[in-house]
Amino acid sequence: MSEEKMPFTQHLEELRKRLVIVACSIGAGFLICYAFADKIFQILCKPWLEALPKEQTIKLIATAPHEAFFTYMKVAFIAGTMLSVPVILYQLWLFIAPGLYEKEKRAVLPVVLFSSIFFLGGALFGYFCVFPYGFAFFASFATDYITPMITTREFLSFTTRMLFGFGMVFELPIFAYFLAKLGLITAPLMRRIRKMAIIAIFIIAAAITPGPDIFSQLMMAGPLLILYEASVWIVHLVGKKEKAEETADEEESPSPNESSEGPRT
Repeated sequence: MSEEKMPFTQHLEELRKRLVIVACSIGAGFLICYAFADKIFQILCKPWLEALPKEQTIKLIATAPHEAFFTYMKVAFIAGTMLSVPVILYQLWLFIAPGLYEKEKRAVLPVVLFSSIFFLGGALFGYFCVFPYGFAFFASFATDYITPMITTREFLSFTTRMLFGFGMVFELPIFAYFLAKLGLITAPLMRRIRKMAIIAIFIIAAAITPGPDIFSQLMMAGPLLILYEASVWIVHLVGKKEKAEETADEEESPSPNESSEGPRT
C-alpha cells in the first residue's frame, strides 16, 4: 500500500471513472441482450411451459399494451447486467486494490472470483434443479375450473427474484470463509448457534421468496441449510490452517533469550 494518502477529491474522481465504465458496460450489455430478449425470455419460461398441461394453449398473458415491451426491456437489462459482471468486478478491484497490502490482495482476489462462480452456480441450481419441480407443483393445482393465467410481469418478477435469491444463498460459504479469515467466527461458534441459524434461515427464505407459500420457502431453505453445514466445515478448515501457520511461525521465530544472547568469546 502506498505511503502517500490519496486526496478525497481524487478518490471521488477515481470512483466516478469506475462508475462511468460500469454504466457503459451495462449499457452495452443491454443493447446486445435486447437483440436476443425474446430468446432469453423463452429460455426463462421453458420450465414453466413444460410444467403446464399439454392441452392448455395460453401460456402467459399481458394485461396492458406496454407490458410485453417492458418485460423485454427488463429481461435485456438483467441479462446485460449479468453479462457485465466481469467488468463490474474488475472495476471494483481496480478501485480497492491501491488501498490494500499484498497479503490482503491475495486474500480478496480469490473471494471476488469464487463469489462470482458461486452466484452463477446458485442461479443455475435454481433454474435446472428447483424450477422444474417447483413449477410442476404449482401447475398441479390446475383443474377444470382453475386455469393458470400468469402475466409476463408477474412471471419475470417471480423467476428473477428466485434466481437472485439462490445466487445469494450460494454465497454463504464464501461469506463464512471471509469472516473466518478475519477471525470473526469459528466452527465451534457456528455449531453452538446452529438452532438459531436454522430459525434465521427460514426467516431469510420467507423474505427472499416472492410468494407466501411454504413450498417456495422450503425450496430456498433446504439448500441454505446444507450450505450452512458446509460453511461450518470450511470455517473449521480455515481455523485449522491458521493455527498451523501460527505454530510454524512460533517455531521459526527465535526465543527472547536466544535473540538477546551475543556470541560467546
